[in-house]
Amino acid sequence: MVHCWNHGNITRSKAEELLSKTGKDGSFLVRASESIPRAYALCVLYRTCVYTYRILPNEEDKFTVQASEGVPVRFFTSLDQLIEFYKKENMGLVTHLQYPVPIEEEEAGDELEEETEFFLSPPELPPRNLPLSSGASEAKEVLPPDNSRVMEPSKLSLSETLLQRFQGMDTSGLPEEHLKAIQDYLSTQVSLDTDFVKTGANNLPHFKKLIMVLCKELYSEVTRTLPTLEALQRLFDQQLSPGIRSRPQACAEASPVNIMAKLGQLTSLLSSLEDKGKAFLGGGPESTHRRSLIPPVTFEVKSESLGIPQKMQLKVDVESGKLIIKKSKDGPEDKFYSHKKILQLIKSQKFHNKLVIVVETEKEKTLRKEYVFADSKKREGFCQLLQQMKNKHSEQPEPDMITIFIGTWNMGDAPPPKKITSWFLSKGQGKTRDDSADYIPHDIYVIGTQEDPLGEKEWLEILKHSLQEITDITFKMVAIHTLWNIRIVVLAKLEHENRISHICTNNVKTGIANTLGNKGAVGVSFMFNGTSLGFVNSHLTSGSEKKLRRNQNYMSILRFLALGDKKLSPFNITHRFTHLFWLGDLNYRLELPPSEAENIIQKIKQQQYPELLLHDQLLTERKEQKVFLHFEEEEITFAPTYRFERLTREKYAYTKQKATGMKYNLPSWCDRVLWKSYPLVHVVCQSYGCTSDIMTSDHSPVFATFEVGVTSQFVSKNGPGNVDSQGQIEFLNCYATLKTKSQTKFYLEFHSSCLESFVKSQEGENEEGTEGELVVKFADDLPKLTPIISDPEYLLDQHILISIKSSDSDESYGEGCIALRSEAIESLVPIYTALTHHGEMMGHFRGEIKLQTSQGKKRERLYDFVKIERDEASGQKSLKSLISHDPIKQWECSSRLTDLGKNMAEPSPMDEQLLAKPEMFENPLYGAVSVFPKPAPRKEQESPQTLRKDRPGCPDPGTPSPAVIFTKPPEGEGKLASRQTSAPLLPVPRMRSFTCSSSTEGRTTLSGEKTQGKPKPSTPSENPVPAKRPVKPVRSEMSQQGNPAQTSRPPLPAKSPAVLHLQHSKARDYRESSELPHHGKHWPEEGPTSRTSMQ
Repeated sequence: MVHCWNHGNITRSKAEELLSKTGKDGSFLVRASESIPRAYALCVLYRTCVYTYRILPNEEDKFTVQASEGVPVRFFTSLDQLIEFYKKENMGLVTHLQYPVPIEEEEAGDELEEETEFFLSPPELPPRNLPLSSGASEAKEVLPPDNSRVMEPSKLSLSETLLQRFQGMDTSGLPEEHLKAIQDYLSTQVSLDTDFVKTGANNLPHFKKLIMVLCKELYSEVTRTLPTLEALQRLFDQQLSPGIRSRPQACAEASPVNIMAKLGQLTSLLSSLEDKGKAFLGGGPESTHRRSLIPPVTFEVKSESLGIPQKMQLKVDVESGKLIIKKSKDGPEDKFYSHKKILQLIKSQKFHNKLVIVVETEKEKTLRKEYVFADSKKREGFCQLLQQMKNKHSEQPEPDMITIFIGTWNMGDAPPPKKITSWFLSKGQGKTRDDSADYIPHDIYVIGTQEDPLGEKEWLEILKHSLQEITDITFKMVAIHTLWNIRIVVLAKLEHENRISHICTNNVKTGIANTLGNKGAVGVSFMFNGTSLGFVNSHLTSGSEKKLRRNQNYMSILRFLALGDKKLSPFNITHRFTHLFWLGDLNYRLELPPSEAENIIQKIKQQQYPELLLHDQLLTERKEQKVFLHFEEEEITFAPTYRFERLTREKYAYTKQKATGMKYNLPSWCDRVLWKSYPLVHVVCQSYGCTSDIMTSDHSPVFATFEVGVTSQFVSKNGPGNVDSQGQIEFLNCYATLKTKSQTKFYLEFHSSCLESFVKSQEGENEEGTEGELVVKFADDLPKLTPIISDPEYLLDQHILISIKSSDSDESYGEGCIALRSEAIESLVPIYTALTHHGEMMGHFRGEIKLQTSQGKKRERLYDFVKIERDEASGQKSLKSLISHDPIKQWECSSRLTDLGKNMAEPSPMDEQLLAKPEMFENPLYGAVSVFPKPAPRKEQESPQTLRKDRPGCPDPGTPSPAVIFTKPPEGEGKLASRQTSAPLLPVPRMRSFTCSSSTEGRTTLSGEKTQGKPKPSTPSENPVPAKRPVKPVRSEMSQQGNPAQTSRPPLPAKSPAVLHLQHSKARDYRESSELPHHGKHWPEEGPTSRTSMQ
């Protein structure tokens, strides 16, 4: 019997909330401890404060309350006995137990109704071990006693029932020692495990011992066989490394976890051995590298010469490491620059098709070359190819940056079509990749599926075949994990095999009563050199009205999905990884009545996605900080991915007749990809969309690709075993603000991979806050942290995880992350991080940090090669005749790596969720309506309201990635930030890419010649001057507006009518028309990009 006061696995904050609602001294409840397995926490309310006492089990499974000094220790055989004892007065607690707080009722009925459809076609289960010799007549004889037992369960105990069932099974082939072990467990120990389950325990200790006994020989045999198979695998390895030897396997007990890990290794080896042999024997150890060549790609761009735009060709040859500049496609090479001479790419912040290339000339001088691409998509493809070139010819042994493909697809219990390559090429609707990037394979592919009808081996073969078809290289399976029909697969390039380690998989069930795996999550985590990566694929509760249940699913996954470093036990998965990606069918719907169905369809046809996203449940819940706290999602620019009629993407099937009546499934963005990264690390979403040609399911596959910064396994210059005494991390003037009713003392724990072990502080001093919160102040006696390596190249890439814990129960009340990437070394720098616990906002941590490193210089990373720059920074070198200046001052942020720590202010809690990221500038909305269209009207270009909405500013410490904070921002920037915080949390349309060939307000060309009209001050509110009948300026006007240093230059000849016609020609623009393309954008039949085959 489970008592009403036993709340099982509820969170500490939920327990405090329930006790506060009662308001009676002596109210109490019991919950599972968050810090010690099999232990409990007794929570008591007294004078509006919650006191927590740990209930600890001993070796004899007796319970005792952790008492204060002078209070005798008492042991109890059960929780009931313990609670009855402490209902007496003066027994050592702050007050005696009086009012048990009952368990809140859950909406189980709705959940059962929702899952009814699932049970009509359950997954295939393994057959029961029934006697094969039994005929039909014998089977009929067996059924009545089974039925009688079902009808009269009260006559037999659980132990007796299981023993009778076991005796009725055919056990003739089982070993005697196994039979005896099972019978002993059923007769004496199963009842003990039952008690553990009823009291909220997460494991079955006696059942685990039984499994260890049964699998002892299996474990030893697998352990003996694995080294032989690993040796055979290394024999055919594509990366022959004779100097690397396999690590000796440490002996471990035959626990279920170790057995599963060994069997997983065995399965992975057996499935990949034949493939490795085929790949090796088919072309030798270098064959895969020869096949992964990227052919040269040519881009058509516009440049300016003597004030006149000219078309040019930029040819990127990745394999030879050259950028070739030509004046015509078939003409001779004008100039070329080797990869070493290309210093930097600078993207325009306002104009998403403009790019500045900084090159080094023969005289060791730098030269800026500005180009305007056909659209933003071409510019992104060009940048990716140049990054690939720099990476391929880099002298660094380890990569600084990798690209990751994330895919999620609810397959609808139907096999996939023969061709699914568009998914992995990021083709379809939304923010997609340019064709020029098709030849660049991603480093890691993560594919999550739901309602997957295929077996693991069959699905893996389809994925490998599809990737080989588009990349011509073989990928290695890192991990595969399945929970019922929910599956995650991780594939990586063979060259990364030795960089990937510490692979971990796990799952959480969130179906009915959290015991069925039709809903839940599967996860994979691993280390890529020095960077931790985590991936979660989840399928949450369906139904428009089940929003709260989906939120509960998310919280359960967050708490119980065991991935990553086990040493980080105080932290859940949102703090355990440098980069965490969460994908899947999250099932959040549009919060609209069924009567709006046809209106929704019309808005989808007109691509009015921002208006529909105002009603998106996931965006609403994130804004209210109920789920996915501090996660990020790229702007949604594609149609809802659910619910289509199968075999077509032309029609949404939003009605479904059921026995209970008509059910409505309004078109919704159910399938999503979100991510959360440590502060001040490099992560850029390069694409986010869905396919249009994969139609076997009622869901469309969704893709997202990311550019991710990684760190190498740094080797100390002082040699192994020596702690570098020159490095030191010092925290000063720190305090935490907590939302809690607990009356206890608190201390800090510091965790980091740059520390030998975690460090614990002294207790802080508690004070009452101004708004009822608790302020815990830590004086300057916080411990000084000594990193294992103090070289700045290593240390400035590290992070410190902070956990604030209670002294009475050692439970965490909040966790946060601090980046050590500080520009002010050896001086005090302000720091801030939000404190969260189990996905809830718990408070804030503020203070100062002083970082001391050894002598050294931090080298530039590959992701620093591409930066962004506001247009004013380029001054007179900008293409004034091609693009207009931004009239509103913008922040100058190059990436999440540079200058993010500067000019930052402390946030409000709402700021932390709403502010956008600078990656949005680096990755604008892809696509254009024509090759070189006419500029948008001035009210679209320069309206302050439009610019504020379309271009969010740089983040402050309230962003989802809390970081080191620096000096106070200038007034103008502070005002911009304050205006942004009031904006709703939803994607907004960005400035579409376009190229202007003339000005709209009488600007001058580079030579000083005025193009039209009279000079006017640039005011955002002015109406645009019609771009008609250009007037030839007089010499005096040219001298007034031109560069003073160039006033003596003679005037250029008047432009020909052909040039003027080119400048003022109007391209077709769908933004000003009610006629909309059906899928994404219209593309010209012949684009400016051409490919040439390898010579």
